[in-house]
Amino acid sequence: MNTSNSSIVNNFIEDIWNKNLFEKIDTYISNDYIDHSLPPNLAPNKTGMQQWITGTGKSFEHTTIIETIVSENNDVIIKIKLNLKHIGMWRNIEPTYQNISVVGYRCFKLKNRKIIAHWALIDGNAIENQLKTTKNGCKIQQ
Repeated sequence: MNTSNSSIVNNFIEDIWNKNLFEKIDTYISNDYIDHSLPPNLAPNKTGMQQWITGTGKSFEHTTIIETIVSENNDVIIKIKLNLKHIGMWRNIEPTYQNISVVGYRCFKLKNRKIIAHWALIDGNAIENQLKTTKNGCKIQQ
């Protein structure tokens, strides 16, 4: 079976991020994986990544949609849209149950058909600003 790096990343996003099928994590992630985008309180490895995904799920119901995927050699870059429903405390903001979205980018490096490194650029401030303009599900006029 010859699966492209783009397909590996696409399936990783669907299985791990969207469906939380953590029993499949070793299918996608190398043992020497380094995550360059995790907060400093989490280990920059697959355990830290799983903790981040699980923690995110306590604040948001989330779905990652890949809008663009570009692959060259062992690098894959994706432009994503995150669809979020705010269901738990996040940055000291009580749950608004508001549906919001934000665009972001993720970069993956692969080796031997597994992800060995990850970087992300997702605008947390854009998420925060959207949440702060809602109160009890209603938009606040400014």
